[in-house]
Amino acid sequence: MELARTVAIYGSTGSIGTQALDVIRSERHRLQPTVLVASDSVELLASQAMEFKPDAVGIVNSKKARELRSLVDSSIEIAVGDEIFDLVDRAEVVLNGVVGFAGLRVTLAAVSKHRVLALANKESLIAAGEIVNLALSESTAQILPVDSEHSAIFQCLEGRNWVPAETRLILTASGGPFLSSTSDELDNANLEMALNHPTWSMGPKITVDSSTLVNKGLEVIEAHFLFDVDYSAIEVVIHPQSIVHSMVEFSDGSTIAQLSKPDMRLAISRALLYPDRAQAPYGAMGWPTETKLEFFRPDLRNFPALGLAIDAGILGGGAPCWFNAANEVVVSHFLLGEFSWRTISNLLGISMERYDGSKPTSIEEVYYLDESARRVTEAVVRGFV
Repeated sequence: MELARTVAIYGSTGSIGTQALDVIRSERHRLQPTVLVASDSVELLASQAMEFKPDAVGIVNSKKARELRSLVDSSIEIAVGDEIFDLVDRAEVVLNGVVGFAGLRVTLAAVSKHRVLALANKESLIAAGEIVNLALSESTAQILPVDSEHSAIFQCLEGRNWVPAETRLILTASGGPFLSSTSDELDNANLEMALNHPTWSMGPKITVDSSTLVNKGLEVIEAHFLFDVDYSAIEVVIHPQSIVHSMVEFSDGSTIAQLSKPDMRLAISRALLYPDRAQAPYGAMGWPTETKLEFFRPDLRNFPALGLAIDAGILGGGAPCWFNAANEVVVSHFLLGEFSWRTISNLLGISMERYDGSKPTSIEEVYYLDESARRVTEAVVRGFV
């Protein structure tokens, strides 16, 4: 009997992590979580450890270490702070479900240890795509995308002979909660409205990013680095039904798409079990179906942040890193209710005007640029608030 594949889940208490554990519950004979890591959600992490009995658990917040130790079995090893990155050695597959720039170190640790990296943390490639790809070229590691759009593209390309320079990628976007909103209505959009996503269940930060379409702009940058396709050949289309998760158009005009009902467990299971597939029918359409499929061009006047993100990707160098950091800062303040939804894109535009044009060539320079962008953007926000 084949042994279960071992999995380390970074961000196990977040949206991606909890859904990954749901997948594992259905695949216990094929998947075994040997490492669970969280930022500071001690009680949920301890509950997960009690259920799945990993070899080790990790907690980023060192102040929570003693509490965690009191809640988990003494046989389970505990890693604290930077020790968590050493735990990538304990699994064959590393799922990076960490939210934001903080996930970059997990990505680099997994690549350096030649692990299969199930990547849900798009910010790793946005902030340091060239550096991560260089590290990949010197490693036997493999990146399997977990974002539904990039998982869809991966599945459309899988097993096919294709040339990046002759291929177009079409990323779909639901349009978020404000798809049908008028300009006047968007002037009055607030936090509660932004968090009311019509089709996906996600964490608050990514839900806000979806409402501004920043998330889609970041996904364009991620797709560029994942599939080596030029920005001019990556397009975003609005697809309110969230059934077609992305498409690939080949040189002969053929378009191949991946369709399923919106369920992140499908993309997660694809990465954790690759090249096999899950036994549970996540996202099954239940054919025949009367589902209507609609596609529109995004409205960049009402959603200017999408254009700002794509422009940062095209500019290259440190611009994507700066934009990502600025967005994390601005969204963190928006989640505190400090300003209206419209203000997000306004503040991002001001911050990008202050990008210094630097091009990081090392991971240390990436961290320095990220810190600089956050400091500048905090000042921009303070000046507004």
